[in-house]
Amino acid sequence: MDDIDRRLLELLQQDATRSYAALGTAVGLSAGAVHERVRKMREAGVIRRTSVDVEPAALGQGVLAFVMIDSSVWMGDRAADFAAIPEVQEAHVVAGNASVLVKVRTSTTGRLQDVLRRLYDIQGISGTHATVVLETFFERPVSPTSQ
Repeated sequence: MDDIDRRLLELLQQDATRSYAALGTAVGLSAGAVHERVRKMREAGVIRRTSVDVEPAALGQGVLAFVMIDSSVWMGDRAADFAAIPEVQEAHVVAGNASVLVKVRTSTTGRLQDVLRRLYDIQGISGTHATVVLETFFERPVSPTSQ
């Protein structure tokens, strides 16, 4: 990846609906050349997907919590169990005091409690420590220009 690819990634993260012509103008390339670069970045797995950034509260999903999960067994092969709970947006195997960290979005704290019950149904989970977010200052995408 060169500086032009990094700039294209930055521009696409700001607005993925920009045309190849507009991207080309911004980086000094033709629309065809930009299209080819973006295609190659998709094939290489640099661009994993194109998506829409939705405001969760606007869809009734205003409760955000991060849950540290304790376990009595290795959880590294349990991705499907976490993915089966729709409210779990992310799941990460972590080092430290817990085995897994999950990001959960729900409509109410009562629904969060239900998610915690379903997490306990996963074999090997021995405890949870939930932190409810009161306010999000910002969420930052991965920067293609910092190293």
